[in-house]
Amino acid sequence: MLETAMRDALAAAAKGPSAGLNPQVGCVILDAQGNTLATGYHAGAGTAHAEIKALELLDYKAPGATLVVTMEPCNHHGETPPCTDAVIAAGVARVVYGSTDPGRRSGGGAATLQRAGIKTQGGVLSVQTDSLLANWQQWLAKNITLPKVTAKWAQSLDGRVFAADGSSKWITGAAARANVHQQRARFDAIAVGGGTLRADNPALTARNSAGELLVSARQQPLPVVFSATKIPATARVREHPALKTIAGAADPLQYSGADLRAHLQDMQRHGINSVLLEGGPALISAFFRENLVSEVLIYQSPTLLGGAGTALTDIGVASIIEMLRLQRVERTLLDGDELIRGFVL
Repeated sequence: MLETAMRDALAAAAKGPSAGLNPQVGCVILDAQGNTLATGYHAGAGTAHAEIKALELLDYKAPGATLVVTMEPCNHHGETPPCTDAVIAAGVARVVYGSTDPGRRSGGGAATLQRAGIKTQGGVLSVQTDSLLANWQQWLAKNITLPKVTAKWAQSLDGRVFAADGSSKWITGAAARANVHQQRARFDAIAVGGGTLRADNPALTARNSAGELLVSARQQPLPVVFSATKIPATARVREHPALKTIAGAADPLQYSGADLRAHLQDMQRHGINSVLLEGGPALISAFFRENLVSEVLIYQSPTLLGGAGTALTDIGVASIIEMLRLQRVERTLLDGDELIRGFVL
């Protein structure tokens, strides 16, 4: 029965795109008698995962059901929420999967399900399901050369990120800062320049309001520092929890900043496909000048600071006709502050 259902899941997976940022994944949900209740597949990056598509057909209610999926349900917040949360909330009794999720941050779903009391079984038709992953990984190796870069900063209404004395904490309020941590959790890495590192000594972790890790240590974004000088021994990033989950990773990744494209290529070789660039202005502006920024997150406070502390310096715009106009702009109010999200196309 399980192998038959897995073959059906494989057939569903084949309906998804064979090339792209995400692997082909199919899912079948069975009742206690082994009858198929719902089938779903992943239609591409940014869309609902296979498990979610199947659960949608059941109004997210599947008490006592068996969920059969070609790959272990994901366990992290990326472009979409973790599938493990939805599976647990739906009341699924058992999850059967073919391939283990190979992602450093997205993996570990089976353990999460087990802790919630759900029975799991992996390795069903794994030769066939692993081939889907192999095709995806080969495509990535050939086509993905640079991670996606998102530039983020907090600013006053007049575009300043720090005051005349250099202080910058806190321009925005608690709601905006909480949102920043939620955003951090969806990236593979967080990068800062040496100036920001020494001035603010950031932890570069995703945390909740109590200071606890928002996602597990293994799912935390990796810290990256752009600086020609050595990272100080007292820097908090040296104690970053994600580093302790990687064998032999004693220090954060560090780059001089001399060749940003080459640095991004090296980051991709470390499994980093998305980077949240958190400052400072010189580093962010350098990425803009090299046309390496694809998304912008601006947290804007209804305040005025004046002075020289602008969010950006030279970004390669020489005249008004060359200005960068953000596309698909979204605005979200955060208790008096505003998050402006846009894309550079």
